[in-house]
Amino acid sequence: MERYRDMQLFVALAGQPSLAAAARIAQVSGPTLMRAIARLEARLRVMLLLRSTRGVSLTDAGHAYLADCVRLLAAVDAAEASANGSHVQAQGNLRVFMPLLFSRHLMAPLLAGYMDRYPAVRLVAHYHDYYPNLHEEGLDVAVLVGELPSSSLIARQVGQVRSILCASPAYLAAKGEPLQPADLKQHHLIAGAEPVHWHFPHDVLKARARLSCTTVQGAINAAVQGAGVIRCLSYAVHDHLMSGQLRRILPDFELPPLPVHIVHREGRHASMRVRSFVDYCVVALREHPAFQLA
Repeated sequence: MERYRDMQLFVALAGQPSLAAAARIAQVSGPTLMRAIARLEARLRVMLLLRSTRGVSLTDAGHAYLADCVRLLAAVDAAEASANGSHVQAQGNLRVFMPLLFSRHLMAPLLAGYMDRYPAVRLVAHYHDYYPNLHEEGLDVAVLVGELPSSSLIARQVGQVRSILCASPAYLAAKGEPLQPADLKQHHLIAGAEPVHWHFPHDVLKARARLSCTTVQGAINAAVQGAGVIRCLSYAVHDHLMSGQLRRILPDFELPPLPVHIVHREGRHASMRVRSFVDYCVVALREHPAFQLA
C-alpha cells in the first residue's frame, strides 16, 4: 500500500512548478512528499528528480517512471471503476486542462453547469497556454485550440476560431480604418504576450507596438478603451464585438480558422466521469455563438 501511495504522490508532481505546489495538490505536507520520493529513489536505485534553487525537474529516468506510474494507476482506477459502477455513474476526480482565456470566456459557465448536473464529480482545473502531455501530467481531458499534434488521443472537434484584428469604433473614427495589412504600420498597435509579428496569407507584419501588455486580456482591455489595434483569437473578444465595443477590421486578410477540440486519453474504456464531461462540453460548445464567426 505504501508503494502505491508513493506512486500517487510522485504523479502529483507532474505539471507542478514546485514541490510545495505538488504537495498542495496531493493534500499532504512537503516533508511527506519528499519522503515518498526518497523511498521511490531508494527502491529503484535511480534519481527521479533534479533539485535546484529554481525548483525541481524530472530526470530521464523520472520521465520514464512517471509515464509508467500514470499508466499503472489508470489501470487500477479502471479496475475499481468497473467494480464500483463508475462506468455507469459519474463520480470521482476529473482533471481538466484548458487555455486560460478560453476558460474565462467560454468554459466557466460550462464547468458550473456540469458540476450541478454531476455532483459526485470533483473537478480539478489546470489553466495553461501550451499543449499538455495528458499521460505524463495525469490529465483526463483537455481543451486544445489549433491543429492537433499526432497522438493516440481521442479527439472531438467542437468548433473553430480565427485570429482577428479589431479596434474600438472611437479609435477607428479618429485614426481611420486600415484597408490592407501594410496600413497597420501607421496605426497604434497593441501587443499581447508576444511582440507584433503578425502573419497574413501573403505577408508578415513586423512592427514596434505602441503598447505592450504582459497578458492578452490586458491588451484587449486597452483596445476597448481606444488605445489601438489588437490581434487575438476571436473567442476572447466575442462579447466585445457583439456589444459594439470593438470592431473587426481587415477580415479579408485573415488566416484560415483554427479548430477547437476536446481530447481525452481513455478511449472506449473511458470512465463515466470522462464521457459525461466530454459529451456535455461537446454539445454546449458546438452551440456557442463564439464559434459562429464567419
